[in-house]
Amino acid sequence: MAKKSSRNTKARIVSAAWKLFYEQGYEETTVEEIIFESETSKGSFYHYFDGKDALLSSLSVLFDERYEELMQQPHDEMDCIELLCWLNQELFTTIENTVSIELLARLFSSQLVTKGEKHLLDRKRTYYRLLRQIVSQGQERGELTDTRTVSEIVKAYAMFERGLMYDWCLSGGEYALVQYARQMMPLFLDGFRKK
Repeated sequence: MAKKSSRNTKARIVSAAWKLFYEQGYEETTVEEIIFESETSKGSFYHYFDGKDALLSSLSVLFDERYEELMQQPHDEMDCIELLCWLNQELFTTIENTVSIELLARLFSSQLVTKGEKHLLDRKRTYYRLLRQIVSQGQERGELTDTRTVSEIVKAYAMFERGLMYDWCLSGGEYALVQYARQMMPLFLDGFRKK
């Protein structure tokens, strides 16, 4: 029970922080405001995070929570490529509606210069576990090529998805991320379709 309670406290802090970052901007949000919004304590905040900058890496936690929510929805009618495209669209819609380009760019830059854990590459994340499951099922059903391993396809998908987000940040959001990905992701994934 204590483990679940601590996970809920951390999740409340992360959710409150990203809500405030989106509404007020990263620079304008203080640790005190995050503590107030999350209805936690200063001790709880500093138990989980060294400071506000440490919250940047927590965006991957929010993405994973979103994937878990999405996988609860019915999707049995989709083949694996349709499912991967749908998940991408849902994630990118969430990003466009709740994460500013500034914050996403900060996340990428923090991951580039960190000497510590690179959360975006953590293979234990829900994201990677889910991708491995979808790709593995796709190969079992004969929807995806078996000339590439599950790990190779998952790595390529994750790199392409990050590349789309990175380019969107670099271009300052001059195009709609969701619409562009809707065109490009099926083209990319078609290269892994079993011929």
